[in-house]
Amino acid sequence: MSDAIEAALQATPAIEIKDVWRTFQRLDGSAPFTALQDIRLDVRAGTFVAIIGGSGCGKSTLLRIIAGLVPPSRGTVLHEGKPVHGPHHSRGFVFQGDAVFPWLTVRRNIEFGLQCRGIPAAERKRTAETWAAAVGLADFIEAFPKELSGGMRKRVDLARVYANDPDVLLMDEPFGALDAQTKERMQVELLGLWDRTRKTVLFVTHDVDEAVFLADEIVVMAARPGRIAERIKVPLPRPRDERSRVSDAFEETRRRLRKLLEDLAPATTPAR
Repeated sequence: MSDAIEAALQATPAIEIKDVWRTFQRLDGSAPFTALQDIRLDVRAGTFVAIIGGSGCGKSTLLRIIAGLVPPSRGTVLHEGKPVHGPHHSRGFVFQGDAVFPWLTVRRNIEFGLQCRGIPAAERKRTAETWAAAVGLADFIEAFPKELSGGMRKRVDLARVYANDPDVLLMDEPFGALDAQTKERMQVELLGLWDRTRKTVLFVTHDVDEAVFLADEIVVMAARPGRIAERIKVPLPRPRDERSRVSDAFEETRRRLRKLLEDLAPATTPAR
């Protein structure tokens, strides 16, 4: 590949969000509710982007639009220059809650997407074993989800989405239901997988510390209607480990984000 072609590929965003709006009809027949307004965002291939904001700012709605699970009311989402029309295995999605199938073993859960795509059994088996080992579940590959802890079930989610080899990983508060210690351990493990594969990641979270620790860039959203308020580059060097959480750069970025979120929070009427 020539240097010119390689440079052109690098210049093309993995995800382009162009003037996206999303409105919802209210059940009571009143005026539609605008969840997202004029969202414009480019995400470069191989970058880790966190999306944060207060409740109701449309973070999860935006992620579902990128995944093709929800259509925009107006505007376009492009994946590698092509319009997104519905879900595709090239955009993997990790939900907050457990998405494992309780009636399937770890192996069969990891193989599920591959089986749906018609991948031969021998290749499915090799892939499942590879990713079970990658997330530390090689010894539990024949176990059922009821035999696993919450953190282990989340590892199954990660292994299943990575096994499909997507270009883009879309994660909607994937560690939000875990206890603090398990959550921090899963963050480190996710960064290990990201360092290994350099997939493009969009990661929705309400946790400022989590966003700073994981991301190259943080997109801050404001609510009512949901819109992008600011984009902040994270100055922490990579690779990152637990020492990154106590660095001056971490604390300075954390304070900046908290102040910004506080300023963006809608005003409340004092109680009388």
